[in-house]
Amino acid sequence: MKIVGIIAEYNPFHNGHAYQIRRAKELTGADYCVVAMSGDFVQRGAPAIFDKYTRTRMALSSGADLVLEIPPLFATGSAEDFACCGVTLLDRLGVVDALCFGSECGQMEPMMEIAKILCEEPENYRKELTDGLKNGLTFPQARQKALETYLADGGYFSHENGSEADEPAAVLSGKQPRTIDGAIFEPALHSGPGLSALLSSPNIILGIEYCKALLRRKSRMEPVTILRQGSGYHDTHIQDYPSAAAIREILNNGSGQNDGGIRPHFTALSQSVPAPVLTLIRDAYPLTSEDFSAVLAQRLLALQLAERPLTDFYDVPDDLAARIGKRTLEFAGFADRCAALKTKQYTYTRISRALLHVMLDMTALDAGDRKAHDYISYARVLGFRKEAEPLLSAMQKAAPLPMITRTADAASILDETSLAEFRRDLYCSHIYQAVLAAKSGRRIANEYTTGLIVM
Repeated sequence: MKIVGIIAEYNPFHNGHAYQIRRAKELTGADYCVVAMSGDFVQRGAPAIFDKYTRTRMALSSGADLVLEIPPLFATGSAEDFACCGVTLLDRLGVVDALCFGSECGQMEPMMEIAKILCEEPENYRKELTDGLKNGLTFPQARQKALETYLADGGYFSHENGSEADEPAAVLSGKQPRTIDGAIFEPALHSGPGLSALLSSPNIILGIEYCKALLRRKSRMEPVTILRQGSGYHDTHIQDYPSAAAIREILNNGSGQNDGGIRPHFTALSQSVPAPVLTLIRDAYPLTSEDFSAVLAQRLLALQLAERPLTDFYDVPDDLAARIGKRTLEFAGFADRCAALKTKQYTYTRISRALLHVMLDMTALDAGDRKAHDYISYARVLGFRKEAEPLLSAMQKAAPLPMITRTADAASILDETSLAEFRRDLYCSHIYQAVLAAKSGRRIANEYTTGLIVM
């Protein structure tokens, strides 16, 4: 049995995602595809447009065999934390042979080479990074500049600085990359326009983080990349292979429903998503950050009343905490609050993540504890296909992690610390479900009444 893993948000699922699953199985010869998916909140610091159970059904109806939930604390973290948690979850299942992800270059070699530099952190690179941060650059800007300067000076990672014997075969696959349509990337990297484009491409940035996580874990999983099809990450034009952002824009612009329950712009998506996904979209209600504006305002007021410092929360530094605190009584919507707090140092997405962490009571202490204990203390199964029962059985035998398939069983299979983490994760989904119930006017199942999805 061969298994390929994918880390995803499916926010929402579209043709490009279905293509990736299909191509991942083809390239790796996998019998099954396991997806580690963000739950009800996603990495850009926003609620998922559809709840995690709807998105699980989308994935299972379009090629995925089993879907696990990435804990919300790290699903809403930085690209590094998101990647580390996703890779750790798949790696600790004990059965996943390859990790597949999309990229704008479709080549494994450059991402693995850059990941090695970032893991090794040569002295010249560290100096450039420090100088960039001192000069007021954001961390991503400083890192990109440091890499470009380091490579321009002729620096690149080679195994002269370390032993190949220290790394597993899966990691060394960066020297023999899987490529698409015969395209081969030369291993030496050079500074220039090509490198700048590489380092500013969203999926490549995330791919590099996956590679870093694999290297640091000495994971047995082989990294495999697939050339991204169709629209770019931020492109809002609808086509056969659109971006998730384009689909979200259509859904948000047509978020009202007619008497038949069909959104006015529903038919515009027919060419962009698989038919089963289109059916699920028809009956689902999208949520946006704006739907959580009142929840956030109430949370900030309660914290102010309790005189609790905002720096208690995950990824909220002193200066940003002070800025948020000063604007507590400006009762703006979620987006306007983020826009008002945006600076050269803090991007909109960075601020949105920080506010989400405050709203959902995600603390810096909790994040530190979980990282210290390898990110993951349990595997939450959201759903699987009946044909994949052998996969689930193999996971239950091989994984050192407790496997949660029924929420009610958690108390009997988790230790005290893990159970406390699990209940904090449930809290996030219950906030989402409360807002969804208020917006839709429907009776929404909670985490204890929603069963495992089997298709």
